[in-house]
Amino acid sequence: MKKSIWLIQAALFYLFTLVIAYLPRYLSKRIGKKIGGLLFNVIRSRRSIAIENIRQALPFMKRHPAWSSPLETPEEIAHETFLHLGMSIVEICRLYHGKGDATIDAIEVRGQKNFEHARAKHKGLILIGGHCGNWELMALASKKVYRENISVIVRRQNNPYLNTLVDQMRMHYSNQMIYKVGALRPILNVIKNDGLIGMLADQAAFADDGVLIDVLGRKAWANKAPAVIAHKTGVPLVPMFIHREDNHHVLTIHPEYELCGDRTEEGIRLDIQALSRYLEDFVCAHPADWYWVHRRWKRAGEMVDAA
Repeated sequence: MKKSIWLIQAALFYLFTLVIAYLPRYLSKRIGKKIGGLLFNVIRSRRSIAIENIRQALPFMKRHPAWSSPLETPEEIAHETFLHLGMSIVEICRLYHGKGDATIDAIEVRGQKNFEHARAKHKGLILIGGHCGNWELMALASKKVYRENISVIVRRQNNPYLNTLVDQMRMHYSNQMIYKVGALRPILNVIKNDGLIGMLADQAAFADDGVLIDVLGRKAWANKAPAVIAHKTGVPLVPMFIHREDNHHVLTIHPEYELCGDRTEEGIRLDIQALSRYLEDFVCAHPADWYWVHRRWKRAGEMVDAA
């Protein structure tokens, strides 16, 4: 029975992406916003999570130097976030079926020299981002932006047929998948061979493999793997984020992050905290471009001094 359900789910996913992909491109933005608005109204639990997350972060964001958003309330930001997600869904459907070249070609890259400087060390490279803007596009466009393949850290889907289908679609763009469970050895192999790793490091971690840091004015658990791996291998850590601007996407590549040099648990925490500040800057500058529906502060969540 479960196998049948999984097959039906995978088939429906494929048909949905196929239909969306073959709709006229000039309708993409309008259809995406319709999908986002529908999700905002229908998925009430996720809408509530987003609004509450934004409500608690908003005082911090409005005091941040990067804040310039015309959106004032948690509800406005959450609604715009869902519209952005809807547009991203349409773009991903087109990408998965080979219809996204124009979207990739239109990406504006800022900070290309930062990538080239870090890459010149030939110690591998970890590109650290977050669930910002159309993060799937950021990964699928890597061949064009970096002119080489990238291995991305992904979560294995519970449905094995859906997992295989999505992996095949992603590999059309020369990406390689590394599953989160048991990821350390494959990551080290890629680094050893001077390869590129793409890592989204903005989800809540467990205490066993995380450190407690401040995120947008609240305590949160963050995965300490990027700093630990960098200390162990010397691989450069380069923060990067993508956001939606007018009718195209902007990919910003920051300079390589320099580790604090302290390999103790406190030193690792300081490094992860510093890396998280890049995300804070991004979210405060582009509040509707972050995945607010995730329970980022679960298992922690108390308020901290945001001054």
